[in-house]
Amino acid sequence: MRDLAICASLPPPEVDSLERYVSSVELQANAELARAGQPCRQAYSVTSGMLRLVRTLADARRQVVAFVLPGHFVGLSERAVHRHSVEAVVPSRVCAFELDGIRDLRERFPSFEHTLLQRACRDLDDAHDAMLLLARLSPLERLASFLLRLREQMKIRDDDPRMALPMGRSDIADHLGLTVETVSRSFTRLREQGLIALPDPQHVEILDAEGLSELASALH
Repeated sequence: MRDLAICASLPPPEVDSLERYVSSVELQANAELARAGQPCRQAYSVTSGMLRLVRTLADARRQVVAFVLPGHFVGLSERAVHRHSVEAVVPSRVCAFELDGIRDLRERFPSFEHTLLQRACRDLDDAHDAMLLLARLSPLERLASFLLRLREQMKIRDDDPRMALPMGRSDIADHLGLTVETVSRSFTRLREQGLIALPDPQHVEILDAEGLSELASALH
């Protein structure tokens, strides 16, 4: 917990006191951590693995709103109930923070409040990008942008072309507002254009980052 960026904003003695409000939760792949409509009592920080935020629309379609990577928070909201279901993409571990404890620390430590505000602003920027991605970009542009954003969030070095894709094609399709068949065809087209390689379904290699950026230039 001490290595989480959000905890680093607290004085060391207060990190110890925060442990009173924290528990560790391990999840198997596809396990549900929270369900949309349930009361919000905890927020979660991913320490390993990956989560997805899922919203089921009125017509029963499924929308993957976001993927949550290690070091990121989910569930910090002033709402009384969860807006999204929170599920594990792969076996994952999270720190579960009691919301009452987080509210107490926000009041006592301005640096902690500032860190939370920074994260909220970043999440808002990501949401704006996602809106543009779904509204304006072609399927190929959506996939190119998704791969670049995921690579940035994973903090992969520029000289390392390999990137894990823990989520399946159906998750990517539900995130990008596409069908699974369209996502598969788009991966094939990116590979045929020499922009990526696909050594296996769980990994992608970025062979031409500049070309991929040009394709996704509407968001960059």
